Amino acid sequence: MSAIIVMIAVSIAIALVFLIAFLWASFNGQYEDDYTPSIRMLWDDKRKDHK
Repeated sequence: MSAIIVMIAVSIAIALVFLIAFLWASFNGQYEDDYTPSIRMLWDDKRKDHK
């Protein structure tokens, strides 16, 4: 029974860490640009000829 309690506590702690990381990323503007990733594959990259 104590193993289940430990596993629940650890899973809640991990979930809180991921929630804090998500909130930090969203408040710092990581998800602001939702247009550029969809068109990035259409841009031509400068090619370097390897000799």
